[in-house]
Amino acid sequence: MKLVIGLGNPGAQYEQTRHNVGFRVVDKLAAKLGWKWTERRSRAILASGMLGPEKVVLVKPITYMNNSGEAVSELMRWYKVQPEDILVVYDELDLPVGKIRLKSNGSAAGHHGMESITRYLHTHQFPRLRIGIGRPRGEGSDHVLGIPPKDERILLETEEERAVDAILMALTQGIATTMNVVNADPEALQRADERRRLQQQRREQERLRREEEQLASHNEG
Repeated sequence: MKLVIGLGNPGAQYEQTRHNVGFRVVDKLAAKLGWKWTERRSRAILASGMLGPEKVVLVKPITYMNNSGEAVSELMRWYKVQPEDILVVYDELDLPVGKIRLKSNGSAAGHHGMESITRYLHTHQFPRLRIGIGRPRGEGSDHVLGIPPKDERILLETEEERAVDAILMALTQGIATTMNVVNADPEALQRADERRRLQQQRREQERLRREEEQLASHNEG
């Protein structure tokens, strides 16, 4: 079982801010998988389903960013998962817009949501996917809580889509394999996602072919 946690602030006034990129990524992932945000638990909104043989729960804490650790730690206790079974998605000032980075562990680097999670879990040994929002010349808090202009928004939306593909790859192929692809060659992620889709199509075609053969055999009998 895995938890994929997108960080952000609840409320319509925050939806389009840079700081809420984690929420937007898990929203897009839920939409891609056809999962609905129908459950609330431990001060978080949840969407869940099966990805292959494994249950996956998507999480949006509604504690506000700086208290994210409260919701995350409660959910981990409820679902009885370990730190290595979660993946936290959040905005990163020290990455330029358009870049994503996946790591199996690391410091919070000043991100208050990550500081809260690290404090409540008593470890920084858990996977995280950082979404670049760029560091401004001025005050960082104004930047993260600001709504990006149209040209930057286009880059962010592309970045969010790539993050969705990275999460799917991490869930199906593992963190280490995905790190090698995402961190080394962004184009490789798209190729890997295309291969995954083709494999799914081939499996579905094979399933339909077997059903047709079984039906034909039954009719002959």
